[in-house]
Amino acid sequence: MKRRQLMLGGAAAAAALAGAGVAWWQFQPHGAPAAAGPGAALDPFWSQAFDTPDGASLALASFAGKPLLVNFWATWCPPCIEELPLLDRFYQENKAKSWQVLGLAVDQPSAVRTWLQRKPLAFPVVMAGFSGTELSKSLGNLSGALPFTVVFGASGQLLHRKSGKVTPEDLAQWVQLG
Repeated sequence: MKRRQLMLGGAAAAAALAGAGVAWWQFQPHGAPAAAGPGAALDPFWSQAFDTPDGASLALASFAGKPLLVNFWATWCPPCIEELPLLDRFYQENKAKSWQVLGLAVDQPSAVRTWLQRKPLAFPVVMAGFSGTELSKSLGNLSGALPFTVVFGASGQLLHRKSGKVTPEDLAQWVQLG
């Protein structure tokens, strides 16, 4: 009986360790596959267009040719709201170095418009609605959680992705990639 308990305990510990390892891996930033960008594997991403808060259409292809940080966020997501001033500062400090930032709101348009009236951002924001979750999943956000950020190089190649709140250290690392 004791031997059976030890074997079951060992199997349970191994399963728990494997589960923790998978969870840890999912939430770590990962580099992306090499061939991506306009005309490559992520063509569905680059061929999309979204409405801006004022109703204009903004094509993602218009961002091609320069490094791009895309942040998936929502007004109901506290970590998203906390990181937006940091992303806005990053954009203002690096736009002269050709860096672009795009906020992709996974939210109700009226909530985004109201929020942006109170706290305007210097970088463009588009309305992805709740279908933005599927777009983020297509870029590697396995859980669909927010915030989620991806970084594209000037060639359109997906260089990095991160689930969770962006830190100044992340931005310092990413600016070196572009």
